[in-house]
Amino acid sequence: MWKNKNVWILLSGEFIAGLGLWLGIIGNLEFMQEKVPSDFMKSLILASGLLAGLAVGPYAGKLIDRMKKKTVMLAAGFIRVVSVVFMLIAIHTGSVLWMVVFLMVIQLSAAFYFPALQAAIPMVVKGKELLQMNGVHMNVSTLSRILGTALGGVLLVIMPLYMLYILSLLAYAILFGLTWFLSFQEEEASTGAKGKSGGFKEVFPVLKNLPIVSMTLIMTLIPLLFIGGFNLMVINISEIQDSTAIKGWIYTAEGLSFMIGAFAVKRIGEKISPYRILFTFSFIIGIAQLVLYFAGNPVLSVLSFIIFGFAVGCFFPTAATIFQTRMPKDYHGRFFSFRNMLDRMAFQVVLLMTGLLLDLVGLPVMTVLFGGFSLIMTTIFYVRFKALQEEKAHVINV
Repeated sequence: MWKNKNVWILLSGEFIAGLGLWLGIIGNLEFMQEKVPSDFMKSLILASGLLAGLAVGPYAGKLIDRMKKKTVMLAAGFIRVVSVVFMLIAIHTGSVLWMVVFLMVIQLSAAFYFPALQAAIPMVVKGKELLQMNGVHMNVSTLSRILGTALGGVLLVIMPLYMLYILSLLAYAILFGLTWFLSFQEEEASTGAKGKSGGFKEVFPVLKNLPIVSMTLIMTLIPLLFIGGFNLMVINISEIQDSTAIKGWIYTAEGLSFMIGAFAVKRIGEKISPYRILFTFSFIIGIAQLVLYFAGNPVLSVLSFIIFGFAVGCFFPTAATIFQTRMPKDYHGRFFSFRNMLDRMAFQVVLLMTGLLLDLVGLPVMTVLFGGFSLIMTTIFYVRFKALQEEKAHVINV
């Protein structure tokens, strides 16, 4: 895998673009802090971009299935570069409206780019290398997040805000340039796939006939119970312990643990099936949530995020591999667009639900509710999976 130039191009592009993304996010927060006093208005501004991405999701999926993945990635990459210009105008004019335009355009780009990338990965590496590739790709993304946020905070002190976006624009331009050098064999879309125009509605019958894919898709919502309210929980833990330092410990511990998990999953995948990995670490995520009942204890709170980080580091690459190998390639674009939309909607719901529950019942009770729900859902799906296996074995014997 490491001799494949496409792998290096994708990973290098992900790291550089990730740095640009997180520099931009730090810049967004700084700009809103100066121009928008209301927290509610800040949330509406950020939501505007997400809604734009959701709106084009069905169309993006159809387009990705009909066109070459590299072409879609190049077009989305170019739009991403252009989007930064709108943010530079926002800074120059002091207009929040231009920032909304920037957020909407960059999310429109993401709605096309990331599903196309997920659909392209199986064309770049061999089937047996998919799990390793997905794990390394997520690790690179995590590393860029850690370095990007740290670098953004430092650069804000020594240079004006617009320079962060200049650097972000440069990163996106490098990604666009690297994408040109991708060269992989893309199968011509089947006549049936080209002729389909119903978007997601053609994906649902396929999902119905692939219950393991359907179960995996729903199970990916279990980690989102933790991820969706991640920042709110960290702030709450900091308040409970009356410690600002604990936030740094939690973010660092979770990020490093995630990277270790994403590297370890390849070794684990050589010994046990991806389905067992999925159910095992989904169960462990539920345990990590329950451990946060003791959020007042610094050691146990950090331990909870270490467990969670390692578990999702194993869970997400495995889920991605199941999607890429079990879902027919003719449906990859629409499926990954649908999954992208589902994740975005779930993230928003969990974020609002976390804020509400923290106000109503507090962090310890909320984590017990989330942890209990995760364990129950994992158990239900495991029982369903075993029943499907027995059913399949019975059909083969007959």
